[in-house]
This record gives sequence, C-alpha cells and structure tokens, in this order.
Amino acid sequence: MNKPDFPESEYETRLDRVQAAMQAEGMDALLFTSEAEVRYFTGFRTLFWQSPTRPWFLVVPQQGKPIAIIPEIGAALMRGTWLDDIRTWRSPHATDDGVSLLIAALRGSGRIGITMGRESSLRMPLLDYERLREGLRAAAFVDASPLVHALRMVKSPAEIEKIAAICDIAASSFARAADLFLAGQPLNEAFRSFKIELLKQGAEDVPYLVGGAGQSGYADVISPPSDETLRAGDVLMLDTGATLDGYFCDFDRNFAFGHVSDQAKHAYDTLYRATEAALRMARPGVVCRDLYGAMLKVIDQAGSDVGRFGHGLGLQLTEPPSLIAFDDTVLAPGMVITLEPSMVVCEGKIMVHEENIAIRDGPPELLTRRAAPELPIL
Repeated sequence: MNKPDFPESEYETRLDRVQAAMQAEGMDALLFTSEAEVRYFTGFRTLFWQSPTRPWFLVVPQQGKPIAIIPEIGAALMRGTWLDDIRTWRSPHATDDGVSLLIAALRGSGRIGITMGRESSLRMPLLDYERLREGLRAAAFVDASPLVHALRMVKSPAEIEKIAAICDIAASSFARAADLFLAGQPLNEAFRSFKIELLKQGAEDVPYLVGGAGQSGYADVISPPSDETLRAGDVLMLDTGATLDGYFCDFDRNFAFGHVSDQAKHAYDTLYRATEAALRMARPGVVCRDLYGAMLKVIDQAGSDVGRFGHGLGLQLTEPPSLIAFDDTVLAPGMVITLEPSMVVCEGKIMVHEENIAIRDGPPELLTRRAAPELPIL
C-alpha cells in the first residue's frame, strides 16, 4: 500500500474548515465529481482519472467523514485513505453507473452544494446528472464554487512544503540549461532532454511541459514542440508543470543562443521589472486585479494573447485566483500564486516570464529561484 501524501490530521483539518463553511452557508452536503476535490478531501491519488469511462463521486456531509461512492476498481486504493465509508459498484454498468448509490447517500439533504462556477466541470454524464436531480427533487442544488475556492486557495504549511520542493527540483533542472540546450538541436529534443532531467532530479511526473522558440521570441506558449532546429539568435522558453506527490510547480525560463536582438533584451528586462513590481506589492490584503495592474503599468502594452498575469497553484497546474483586471480576490497568508507577466516583443512574437510565490505576513516567499536579471545567452 502506498504511503499517504499527508498525515490524517491534514485531511481532518480540511474537513473541519469545509464543514464550518457549509454550516455558515446552510449547505447540508457537498457533492464532488472531479479529481482535485476528491483528492483534496481524501488523499485518493491515481492516474486512472485519465480514463473518461468511469465516474467517481465524493459526498461531504455537514457532519462526519466524507463518503466515497466509486467504481469497485478503486476500492483497494480508497481503503488506504482515511475514509471509512466506501460504497462501490461494478463499472461500467449498463444502466446505473453509481447514480442510485449517490441518490441514497444524498437523500434527506435539503441544500446540496456542487461546484458550478469558473474553473469547474461536471465529470459525470449529463443524463446521469439529470437522473440524480430527478431522484432528489426535494433538494436544491446550489453553487459551492466560492466556498471551495476560498478553502483551497489558502494552503497549509504541508502543502506549501511540497510545492516548494517541486519548484526546487525544476530550478535545479533549469540550472543545467547549458548542458541540455544548444544551437543545432531540434526543439523537440530540447523538450525531451529537459523532461528527462526533471525526472532525474526527482520529479514524480512531468504532465505539463510547453514552450516555444524563435528569433527574438516565440509565436505562442502552448504548441507541441516541432523538430525545427534551434538557431543562433533564437529565444527558447520552457514552461514546466512538474509534480511531486501530486503538487505542481509552474514556471518558465528563457534562454538565447549565441546572440539576441535588442528587442528581446528589452522585453526580458521589462518582464523582469514587472515581476519585481509584483514582488514588492504582493502582500496580504492586496487585491488580485491591483497586482495585475502593477505589472501592466510596467509593461505598458494593451496585453498579449496570454490574457492574465498569474494564477493560483497547487493540486492543479492552474487554480483560482487569476491575476487579471476583473478578479477582486484579496490575497491572504498561505496562498500560492504565480507571477506571469507577458508582452509582445515584435510583430508575431511574445515573451513570458514566470515565478511562483507564497503569500506571507509581510514579503512573499519566493518558491522558485529567481530568474537571472538579464536574458541568459547559451
């Protein structure tokens, strides 16, 4: 049996916090269908979520431990968590993939919270969800997104420790750039070498690795790597979401080969200064939209196609809040966020710069090793 990622007390604290919030909001139960929330409250961690065939359910009552309602194939792993009440069925099922078990667990609940807002998804067939609502006609289903986001945005010391550890692994991998990346190398080989290095340095997995390369900058930051050869004058950016015990880092680094244009140097310097402005401002009580505005003021552009200048980080690569003009979330101690300003370098080319920080009482804690103040040339 795998060792749990956290001691049982960590999950007990999470449950106490969410049940107190449920009582304040008058919610009798919470229903979760997605991986992050199931893992957050149970410690159940598996790659089997990659298969869309089977639904997985977790019910958090206003009192008592959560109830897992899951396919039988996951029973042995779930029994290794701190939960006691695990209800299973043989899945896939021709007519009832856990819906009747779910109705039975929720019967008697007057107000059932389910995440319905931004950054949420319903990971069960819509027809089954309609059957669930029909079977619980007396219940009101209400949006629990604000409650859940407020809870998960503030990390425990144990969570921050895991994020800091994977950030350090990625930083050690980036530190070997001169050995991993070189002019004449195909871009996809650079990606492959970096992913291997992350695993060698101790990353558990590398589920996210994107980037780009080109003269003075890159056209986008999400394309799969091509076999195009890296050339002198290119700027290479790699952005990694490596994991450790299921927790992500998310930051990038930029490198140039041989020489680089003045435009690229200016963009890098601007993004570095924008990040410095955010680091000076990131304190408890600051509103996310204002932190976004501080970076935008330094960049002095209308913006790029990246859209926002940072986000929350933890069990998921991107979590609430967003550093964007419309997000009025107030920073609080324990939040972990990315600072990710971006800008247009020249026509058709952008540059992105990213760091990971934890909000503390006073100055933030830099979880990444700060990028070089000038664009590194390999």
